[in-house]
Amino acid sequence: MEDKEKVLQVMKEAGVPLNAGKVAELSGLDRKVVDKVFAELKKSGEIVSPVRCKWEPANK
Repeated sequence: MEDKEKVLQVMKEAGVPLNAGKVAELSGLDRKVVDKVFAELKKSGEIVSPVRCKWEPANK
């Protein structure tokens, strides 16, 4: 599974907004990898921030 898909899957399964550290913890990915994926997802609009410093998929 691609890192991007894994991050989105973890976020969808959680059902609540998460920060990058929590996504890294739940997915088993390195924090640097999660930060890179978050940057890509933010740029493409695939994740949104309903709460400061926490993110969730744009299309729940």
